[in-house]
Amino acid sequence: MEGYSRPSGGDPSRYLELPAFEPVRPLLEDPLVTEIMINGTSSIFVEREGAMKDSGLRLPDERALGLLVDAIVRPSGRSLDAQVPYVDCRLPDGSRVNIILSPLSVDGTAITIRRATRDLRTVSDLVGNGSLSVPMARFLALSMRAKLNIIFSGGTGTGKTTALELLAKEIPSQERIIVIEDTAELRFDQPNVVRLEARRASVEGAGEVTLGDLLKNSLRMRPSRIVMGEIRGAEAFEMLQAVATGHDGCLSVLHAGSPTGVIGRLEMMVTASGFQTPLWATRKQIAAAVDVIVQTEILPGGRRCITHVTEVADEDGEVVLHDLFYFDPEGDEFKRTERRPEFTQRFTERGLKVSDL
Repeated sequence: MEGYSRPSGGDPSRYLELPAFEPVRPLLEDPLVTEIMINGTSSIFVEREGAMKDSGLRLPDERALGLLVDAIVRPSGRSLDAQVPYVDCRLPDGSRVNIILSPLSVDGTAITIRRATRDLRTVSDLVGNGSLSVPMARFLALSMRAKLNIIFSGGTGTGKTTALELLAKEIPSQERIIVIEDTAELRFDQPNVVRLEARRASVEGAGEVTLGDLLKNSLRMRPSRIVMGEIRGAEAFEMLQAVATGHDGCLSVLHAGSPTGVIGRLEMMVTASGFQTPLWATRKQIAAAVDVIVQTEILPGGRRCITHVTEVADEDGEVVLHDLFYFDPEGDEFKRTERRPEFTQRFTERGLKVSDL
């Protein structure tokens, strides 16, 4: 489309030099802005320090909106047109973008940009901003090294993907990590990382590669760890099967409002996938495959917080949840329960000190 040319050089921030980004450049350069919501040409809202407000900026006309859409989408190689009217992609700095075209978006094309987190580089940064306590951070770091299977859950924008990415820094550098996502966004420091990205079907209905397809293929790639960017459907069954065949240390993201909601969603996704598995067998699989749920939320003041670290156990064939850590909103503090996790033996088998828990 008119007005597009890729900026030269390897600096991810150079995309802002494109004229198409001029109307929203101040927002993309503001380190306090975590989300940008462009509602056609009529309004641009932002989330800044946990609060959503009108930015006061506007796109001048439909042409400017079209140029911005093209500048975002074209480098990703994704399709966006009347046949494929919505897309997930990313900016060069790692920011996630969703675009849905008019007339599906009734009042004009809508662009939602979730900024890449720049001020959070380590788990210590999460502790520093009040997202979790030191004992929680220590426990989760050891859980990563012990190859526990962990699901990071929460609502949209609660910080579950960021928590996974930062805690995954504890994965030893000699391990091979296979990352599977709808839209590649997770970044890892380890040297042996393979990133796989799903592909939608073409306009003719051919060429689709699902998360489940990639997960099945990843089992042939000698993974030490499998990381699922987000579980949404039939790939839930494939993930449970992968863990059942000995692939420990799986990490994944799932939208759910509570640890109990995680179990319900997994049951629903496995059932909806078409596999004829009795509910009791599905629950037993879940209890065997998932060790820990890390629940994230946005507190009333806008602070992102890990509110629960919950053990998943199998008791007489039923999935039973036990909180190990939780956030007490009345005291505005993190607390630890007296429970000793059933998987403690896994720590000692890997030479990790149980006293560190």
